[in-house]
Amino acid sequence: MLISLPLFVLTLSLVVSTSNGMLPKLSLINPAGVGLLAAKRFSPILSNFDISLTPLCRQGNSIGYQASTSMGNPAALGGANHSVRDANVSGQLEAIAPAWKDTTAAPPFPQIHGRARLAKVPVVMYHDIIAEKKVFFDVTPEEFEAALQLIQKNGLTPISLDQLVEHLKTGIPLPKKPIVLTFDDGYQGHYRFVYPLLKKYGYPGAFAIYPSKMGTTKGRSSISWAQLREMAADPLVTIASHSLTHPLDLRESTDAQLQQEFVESKRILETELSQSIKYFVYPSGKNDDRVQQGIQQAGYEAAWTMNDEETRFAEDSENLLTIDRIGQSQLAEVIEKADGGPALSFLGDSSNFYAPVQLTRTTVSKVPLIFASGGKPITIHADKRYQVPEIIAKTRAIAAVDGTFFSLKSLDSNQMIGPIFSQTTGKFIPGNPKELPLIQGRPLVLINASTVRFVPFDPSRHNTQAGMESDLPGLTDAFVAAAWLVKDGLPQDAQSFGKLYGFDAERDRAFWGIDWANRPVVGVSGDYVNSVKFGEVLSRAGLRDAIMLDSGASASLAYQGESMMSYIPRPVPHVVALLPPESGADAACKVASSQN
Repeated sequence: MLISLPLFVLTLSLVVSTSNGMLPKLSLINPAGVGLLAAKRFSPILSNFDISLTPLCRQGNSIGYQASTSMGNPAALGGANHSVRDANVSGQLEAIAPAWKDTTAAPPFPQIHGRARLAKVPVVMYHDIIAEKKVFFDVTPEEFEAALQLIQKNGLTPISLDQLVEHLKTGIPLPKKPIVLTFDDGYQGHYRFVYPLLKKYGYPGAFAIYPSKMGTTKGRSSISWAQLREMAADPLVTIASHSLTHPLDLRESTDAQLQQEFVESKRILETELSQSIKYFVYPSGKNDDRVQQGIQQAGYEAAWTMNDEETRFAEDSENLLTIDRIGQSQLAEVIEKADGGPALSFLGDSSNFYAPVQLTRTTVSKVPLIFASGGKPITIHADKRYQVPEIIAKTRAIAAVDGTFFSLKSLDSNQMIGPIFSQTTGKFIPGNPKELPLIQGRPLVLINASTVRFVPFDPSRHNTQAGMESDLPGLTDAFVAAAWLVKDGLPQDAQSFGKLYGFDAERDRAFWGIDWANRPVVGVSGDYVNSVKFGEVLSRAGLRDAIMLDSGASASLAYQGESMMSYIPRPVPHVVALLPPESGADAACKVASSQN
């Protein structure tokens, strides 16, 4: 059964309060034999959003769900080709309602949700669309339509600013290949050429307007208030403030001038257009903390910038007040990378062990990262020390990273620091009693067939298998790691590392953890970095929880049997590996059965 519902709606009878307000009661409809929940058009963001909930498995009283988004025409849902019928699904949906609410809870403003960091949404910036180009960034109507055809041909889905902001705030997944189209400065070509083409293709667009230019020939011809009112009345169009007078650098303005640029432009646009203006676009992209504070005080919910030196997707932005955009000349380059993010999963306390394993190379805050995500995690405790590719050579593992810390007493020793348990040996090995006080409070990694759990290591309880299983029944793997790098989505500060030796040193780093799609992730830094900075980078890369593994010369990642390192690492006796995933249905069934 496939259930599709507008954003944040949970049951026929249960209505969840969100930032969008209270949503209307729903009815179940059946287009072409597929069950769907549909709501009447309620707001611009809801008008194009559907969340599809797929039950992966039913076992006893437990149900595993996966959710993804689609873009549809809600008006069509009530058309002649759709028949409305009653359905009793409230019990199923009530079961996942708390998880849905927690999963989509927004972090404090203006933070971007960690799950949104897993997507790649290009926000493309245009200026004038003009019949005869005068400067390099001008675009002709023919070139602009060719761009829309390129978007259409490649299966991208243009979305509105409302949809983008809700995604960044809550991590709600977007369509498979989203893109945002923005147009600065209110040129006449926006009304004459852009608006008709957006209507022709059914694509939303956002227009950044500064009122002092309206109806004038300042710089170039301008759109008129009458034309702007016509556009603003169309659901495809979003109007944003671009300041009052478009100063060259808002950072050089006084506080009083900033107040005028932000508040007066908002007031004029709202008065002329009879609608709320929620978003701001910085002239030339220039801003700082003081400018951002002024934007927030003026009542804007998000703001867009630009950077000619870097190609950054919306999720790479620092926060909701500095959402990055990409110049239109880079459109062909970024459309292949567009990604709406992984589907949500509602599996209770379970992790997502049914996603495919994939390798990612990226750079976040100038720190290169190499990591593999997905699959099912296991640990391997070898009989002595080997290179990571050697340890997984005769296994089904697709990827693996060096594991936790080991004794240096002898070159071939496989003795670990702290208790160790690996399903590959089936043998629980307690830690050295003399070492246990030194690792108290460090993250204890617990793995079973359906989930991963990180808890503070307690020597009085966790030096026995029974003690560990009191925290996670059905234990298959366990070890003590060095420290949390990211905890509950938050990077850890220097104080959290306590007296851990070398945490502040610049060196190669290894980690493993869980991302906001509940997938296991193993990886390394591609360059030297200290632990505090590394946690910040991993948080921005979409890790919900991440712990430090043995680093420095031991840091090593293997993928499909090959080392991903630029050097020959130190041999290690322990790895965290990712096996190929089982099918989603099989994995969810095992999850459900393990919880009954």
